[in-house]
Amino acid sequence: MKRLYATRPTAAYLAGATAARTGDEMSGPALLLAGYAITGSAAEASALLAGITIAAAVGGPPVGALLDRAVRPGRLLAVALALYATGLVTVLAVLGRMPLPFVVLVAVTTGLLGPALSGGWTAQLPRVAPSGTLPRANALDAMTYGVAGLTGPALAGVAAQLFGPPTGLAVSVALIGLALPVAWGLPAVPGSAAATEGSVTADLLAGARHILRSRPLARVTLTSVVSCTGQGMLIVCVPLLGERVLGGAAHGTMLLSCTAVSALATNAVLARFPPRCTPDTLVWAGALLQAAALALAATGRPFLVLAAVLLAGVGEGPQLTALFAVRHREAPERLRGQIFTTGASLKITGFAVGAGLAGPLTAWSLPGALLTAAGVELLAVLAFFTLVPRLFLLEVPVEVLLEVLLEVPVEERRLFLLEEEVE
Repeated sequence: MKRLYATRPTAAYLAGATAARTGDEMSGPALLLAGYAITGSAAEASALLAGITIAAAVGGPPVGALLDRAVRPGRLLAVALALYATGLVTVLAVLGRMPLPFVVLVAVTTGLLGPALSGGWTAQLPRVAPSGTLPRANALDAMTYGVAGLTGPALAGVAAQLFGPPTGLAVSVALIGLALPVAWGLPAVPGSAAATEGSVTADLLAGARHILRSRPLARVTLTSVVSCTGQGMLIVCVPLLGERVLGGAAHGTMLLSCTAVSALATNAVLARFPPRCTPDTLVWAGALLQAAALALAATGRPFLVLAAVLLAGVGEGPQLTALFAVRHREAPERLRGQIFTTGASLKITGFAVGAGLAGPLTAWSLPGALLTAAGVELLAVLAFFTLVPRLFLLEVPVEVLLEVLLEVPVEERRLFLLEEEVE
């Protein structure tokens, strides 16, 4: 593994990240299928999935803080992956044999390590990407999420159908296991960059303060969380869209596949032909495209629904890549892991809130739920611009203001100098 990192570090990283994230994306549906097959209760199965998801939202900041303090974060990441896989095996072993509260407790404990499979990996990317290649590596890293989101649930369904529901969970564990040696071989933190002084609590506070005080980081974090709330609403609406537009609720997964393929294709194009605008612009523009997509889906017309899910992918894929780019740019080395895992936790929370809101709304009206989700995406765009200093809106010439809002470099950086004077 050391030899592979020495010759093709980015390729080794991407292979490990893809395996871990595919296993993670597979674990949720597999856990749901296995829980239902073993207990015969949809409520108990959903309790397991809810437990592991909610815990992931809580576990991000401490996992990130520990990674930031480690001299060899790759080894700590490997341990986290091993414990996560062990937790999944334990859930499968005790499911149907032990009381449900105990099984849910195991799922919750396992889920605390979930952010290590997402943000924990991405935080290590600058250490393996050769100089000058980080933007392209970042785009490829974001594509691994698309690959995992597309193949993970499909693998869970195929494995359950061919070999029984528990098999899907076993394959998920195997994929996470494949990533262990790759994580273990990640490079050490150079010099004394690791945050080994002070307490973990102090590090957590420092990370939160940095997110709040860095205007670019704060606004893309807020925008992405609100946007992810809209994405959670769309997921709940997809089965009903499949039933009403394509003739079957199961066909809703086809719509999600279209979104994933569209996101992958768009990111592939942008990796080859980087856009001229900054990543900050792509974050809010992605939310705007998703708002338009949700409004199109609300029409209920088959052609427009297909166009809508494709457009959603065009917005969602580059938005994730751009979000990572801003985090890499704004996060100091000693807080990078925490900022990435905290961001992942907040997005999980937003997604869960969106899914929860969409349930009652779809019972009332599917078009109403989709239009509400579109409104949430517009709120994400608004959230981005609410963090632009108000003084800019009052004293800066219109043409310069437009340049800043679109994140186009301003001649002689006049506006940024003005901002520093205000602060």
